[in-house]
Amino acid sequence: MRRGYAICRIISQLLYILLFRGRVFGVRNVPRAGGVLLVSNHQSFLDPVLATLALPRECNYMARHTLFDIRWLRPIMEYLNAFPVKRDTADMGAIKETLRRLKAGKVVLTFPEATRTPDGSVGAMRAGVVLLARKARVPIVPTLILGAFESWPRTAKLPRPHPVVVAYGEPISPHEHPEWDDDECVALVRGRVLALQARFRSHPTLGGCQSLKR
Repeated sequence: MRRGYAICRIISQLLYILLFRGRVFGVRNVPRAGGVLLVSNHQSFLDPVLATLALPRECNYMARHTLFDIRWLRPIMEYLNAFPVKRDTADMGAIKETLRRLKAGKVVLTFPEATRTPDGSVGAMRAGVVLLARKARVPIVPTLILGAFESWPRTAKLPRPHPVVVAYGEPISPHEHPEWDDDECVALVRGRVLALQARFRSHPTLGGCQSLKR
């Protein structure tokens, strides 16, 4: 792990604990080596940091392509392993870059709901993530974020302190199950995210979260 990335990670961890009373569960479910596709629900702008700050590996991120047009922000995002993707399109450049990084043994974070939740629930997930995992022959790790919606809903301009939990489920390897079609597989991934939600909905860290709705 590069020194600058490690420093950003430590700062993020401190803020996560101090401001959000953050807890993380199931880190052991994320492989320590080889390509990994993290598939997470999407609650807030904080999610890319929240979903990866506990991992002892550098992570890679898809980010909205317009953010790379901001001159001062682009070098920071590139240093932190972000790459552009055009939402709501079949962005072949982003798909190829994702596959390249996965095949190179890197961790890539995706949000297959495609946009932040409007009400805290876990929405439908697009099956494209399954195709990526199959082609790169890497496991999918279902990833849950709870509490970030209350901290920074899409209707708010700035975040506010609120308890947050991040949890990782057991990996799923689509390339080992050719009998599954992509829709079945993404439904399994979403089901595991919902199972994590049900498991941690009563965690004392969270109290009562709207985002614990199904």
